Amino acid sequence: MSALTDDRLVGYVDAALGDELIAHLDSQVASAQRLLQIVLEQGAAIRDRDVQTVVHYAGAMQVEMQRRVSIEDTRARLLERAAAPLGVTPASVTLDLLTQLLDPPTAARARERSAQLRGLLEEVKREHTVNRALMQQELAFLDHLLRLVGGDGSGAYEPAGTPNPTATQPGARQRRVFDLEV
Repeated sequence: MSALTDDRLVGYVDAALGDELIAHLDSQVASAQRLLQIVLEQGAAIRDRDVQTVVHYAGAMQVEMQRRVSIEDTRARLLERAAAPLGVTPASVTLDLLTQLLDPPTAARARERSAQLRGLLEEVKREHTVNRALMQQELAFLDHLLRLVGGDGSGAYEPAGTPNPTATQPGARQRRVFDLEV
């Protein structure tokens, strides 16, 4: 008989686990809210073509992802702690299983916060996908402009000493993008 159907779980409540789980989910929600704010601000900067701000928010996203390492460590410890009384592996612990160890009000709060977290993470994912698409469009446009400046469709930036095929043709005009001396 597994611990899931064992009579030992009837009436078993781990209040400390419940408190830690709620605190953990609150941390997860706060982190997801910060990530959402970052991707929304970054999206606005991409639309404004504000390169410095885009780079700033890329750095802010890296900082938040580093914070999430600690949050994920806490999650792993909570799953390990819940696995023992449930008689399952930590990887098998689901929210539904975990709530069997909680009193009903704490279980309800955990479900509520988990749903909020899933919604926030879906929104972060959606906005991040939009930002990536916008960046690809901007880079494609920049590539197009650089090809136009190059004149021959092969690109404006050729290695030093590489002849421009159109510049050697009779009547071709030369274009200089940068006139630098080193």
